[in-house]
Amino acid sequence: MMNNLGSTINELDKAKQRTSNGGEYWMGRSIQTILGYQNWDKFENVIDKAKKACESTGIDPNNHFRRTGKMVEIGSGAQRERADYFLTRYACYLIAMNGETSKLEIGTAQSYFAVQTRRQEIQDKLTADERRLQLRERVKNANISLTSTAKKVGVQKYAIFHDAGYQGLYEMGLADIKRKKGISEKENLLDRAGRTELAANEFRITQTEEKLVRDRINNERDAINMHRDVGREVRSTIKKLGGTLPEDLLPEESIKKLTNKHKKEISTKETPIITE
Repeated sequence: MMNNLGSTINELDKAKQRTSNGGEYWMGRSIQTILGYQNWDKFENVIDKAKKACESTGIDPNNHFRRTGKMVEIGSGAQRERADYFLTRYACYLIAMNGETSKLEIGTAQSYFAVQTRRQEIQDKLTADERRLQLRERVKNANISLTSTAKKVGVQKYAIFHDAGYQGLYEMGLADIKRKKGISEKENLLDRAGRTELAANEFRITQTEEKLVRDRINNERDAINMHRDVGREVRSTIKKLGGTLPEDLLPEESIKKLTNKHKKEISTKETPIITE
């Protein structure tokens, strides 16, 4: 039974697609068999019930259920439309809630989409400070991963390696960045960075790691030079977009103070507390 549950969840995850702006959606034909329906007409009846349930809450079903279709050959040159639907997460949740409860897949889907919907609700309600906490944690983990990869390619002088990345992105070393921003020597630069600065550093870090692996770097000198070059490319992109260069961004409240302020209201599952 647990295997069936796990299989249904895995299949729903695999069937998930994303729009160009990162939104999630599923195709009706893709989840039909996952939810235990072999007959499309029966499954479309469930979709109709879900649409009515959506409408009864005052929400326009067209925002969540978008019908589509394409012509397919059925023999002797004849064609007919093969209907399908673009479905949002909420649409899938309503379909699961209106499906046949005797199907094990439906019960699993109800839990799956309920959890997914709740997670999105929590994400949507995050404050700017909470989003910054999440991003700082991502950058911290990315740096750990980069250091591990750097070690594998022959880096031993980690301080010089990481400083090269700052030199490329900020056009100055870490110590000079801190002086310019008025950050004490003992503080971690990224603990005082806002979301824009954190995002630039996350891009620098992740792209450097990927390039180290992709270009099969196998010595410390080339790794250091590459980190500096990637930082410069990120800086160049910021310039082209007309953004504020990272050294000119004002420091923000320390992440450690922010963490203490929010520790009672931020779930460690949704926004891990940063510890160094």
